Amino acid sequence: MFSFLRQAPKPPKSVTIDLDGRPVDVAVKISKRAASFRLSLPASGPVLTLPERSRWADAEAFLLRHRNWLAARLPRTARSMRLEAGTEVPLRGVPHLVVGTGSLRGRVEILPLVDLPELRVPGAVEHQPRRLFDWLKTEALADLSERSAFHAARLGVTVKDIKLRSQSSRWGSCSSTGSINYNWRLILAPPFVLDYVAAHEVAHLVEMNHSDAFWATVKRTLPDMERGRAWLKAHGRQLMAWEPPGNGG
Repeated sequence: MFSFLRQAPKPPKSVTIDLDGRPVDVAVKISKRAASFRLSLPASGPVLTLPERSRWADAEAFLLRHRNWLAARLPRTARSMRLEAGTEVPLRGVPHLVVGTGSLRGRVEILPLVDLPELRVPGAVEHQPRRLFDWLKTEALADLSERSAFHAARLGVTVKDIKLRSQSSRWGSCSSTGSINYNWRLILAPPFVLDYVAAHEVAHLVEMNHSDAFWATVKRTLPDMERGRAWLKAHGRQLMAWEPPGNGG
């Protein structure tokens, strides 16, 4: 009784599907211009586009019908990149060779060699990936907190808190309450890329959408926004290949 008064479930901002045993995040986008469901694969990861007023159940069914299409096209550049000794990790866009120190104590340190800087990681071999991952997150949080505060001051908004996530298809997300989630992998990109994502997410505290007004807000605080945006489009998939320990890394 009165079932006609019940509202259809609102589409989520993202959904995780299983592709051959591999969890993949698919961003969900609602478009006024879309006439039908569309699944695309930009550099930032899979995107499911929905027309306005479409039912989420229909969209989810569409996604499941096209899971094989998606699995065949996902980048298997694809071997996951691991945070382990002998690997070159692009800290702030600059390749660094990961080297185990052999010492059980200490902290991760940068050795600024001319040819190839090193990230010297202490701990037993099996613990080094986690040590490096935790250190990278600390560096990412420091950089993202500083740039977020900078853009928040320019736009006259307040960032409540910042957290790091390991999303496989998103670089960041912002809530209307002022909380921002960032992808830890941004510390691997050049600083101007991290700055762009920080400006993008902080701008959502002014415009919670991707309208022309939103992009104007991003450009107001970061006039050179297209540089970071273009870099992510060109190199985002390679950056997403880096996995935290326990997720293939």
